[in-house]
Amino acid sequence: MRSTSSRRLFAASLLVASVLAPLAAAPATAGPVPAAGVAGAAVRLTGDDGHGQDDCPSGGFSRKTTARLDKAIEKVRRETGVPGVAVGLWMPGKGCYVRASGVADKATGQPMTTDLYTRIGSETKTFTVTALLKLVDDGLIRLDDPISRYIDGVPKGRRITLRHLAEMRSGLYPYTADADFQHDLLSDPSRSFTPREVLAYGYKHKNTFAPGKEFQYSNTNLILLGLVIEKISGKCAADFIDEQVLRPSHLEHTLFPSGAEFPEPHPRGYTNQTLSGKVEDATDWNPSWGWTAGAMISNMHDLRRWAKIVATGELLSPETQKQRLRTLPTGYPGTSYGLGIFKSGGWIGHNGSIPGYESVTVYLPSKKATLVVQLNTDITQNGVEPSSPIARAITEIVTPNNVYDRPVPPR
Repeated sequence: MRSTSSRRLFAASLLVASVLAPLAAAPATAGPVPAAGVAGAAVRLTGDDGHGQDDCPSGGFSRKTTARLDKAIEKVRRETGVPGVAVGLWMPGKGCYVRASGVADKATGQPMTTDLYTRIGSETKTFTVTALLKLVDDGLIRLDDPISRYIDGVPKGRRITLRHLAEMRSGLYPYTADADFQHDLLSDPSRSFTPREVLAYGYKHKNTFAPGKEFQYSNTNLILLGLVIEKISGKCAADFIDEQVLRPSHLEHTLFPSGAEFPEPHPRGYTNQTLSGKVEDATDWNPSWGWTAGAMISNMHDLRRWAKIVATGELLSPETQKQRLRTLPTGYPGTSYGLGIFKSGGWIGHNGSIPGYESVTVYLPSKKATLVVQLNTDITQNGVEPSSPIARAITEIVTPNNVYDRPVPPR
């Protein structure tokens, strides 16, 4: 669902973000990016992680399938003006496809590669909610506890539960949709925001509906869950997520930055979410405003591991994972949302969007397949987030019965 304001609203956005995220479309001002061709070959990722490193036969998919994927990804990349894209696809018994195309840096022409760190935006939510659910498993909190039990000052907080927050049904106004927040951030993208500061932008507005009545994607929800984690654990959210989620999952290349730090190597990231609407380099913008809703960084290797871990509930009890995957309608056919996770065409996971970067990390249980997509832009084309058509094009080829973000058939 998109509003009609003149600028697309900031959000570490959602899944099929072109339809569901509370954003407004802005004209993309970037011109076409010169093609850099397809870099590298379909290669195997190896390691001792136990997550399918031997599932890909030598040579990956057939030449025909690989050629179809190359062509489809490059077609969408050119049509959407994406500078660079990295794709990892692993399907046990079928093969794997790990390739990058385009450029990581438009100024130098440095090619995009598959070993880069990127900002993962709203994929952060899967880590935050997993940390919260660890507290549930430990008996320290309950999903149906009201947020007022832990955090003061939340509008209608006695009626809003932790479950409502995690499943995007709280009715709390998204702080990223507040005009003052947008102006303050875009005026100084290096600024550091505290969780309480960003919540204050949202609290100026009335709640949009009664808790549990509707689905509305709102980063306000995940900031509050981050505060709950800190309140109960007695640790900062980044440290708790590191100790309880990242380390047990052996994610050595995933981090929660305290500011604008960004490990090398990483691509430059390009956005038109600017005061002028012109395209700018957002690589070093401070993501603190996204905090537990959208500030994290990762790479393809870790996201591959994480896709299966979060979708199958390896860190959680079976009952808690069952509750997590109890998804509810979003208003978009084929896509439902659970506790910080979505299902789209059978694929389970999340996507992410933050100025300069987009990503998709999903797992298909029926095929034990994993898909990771990383882009170095968030600029929309005709109101569509570029990560969605790329992931859709891939799944139309390899899992035609399970298409990510399948378009609604015309009436």
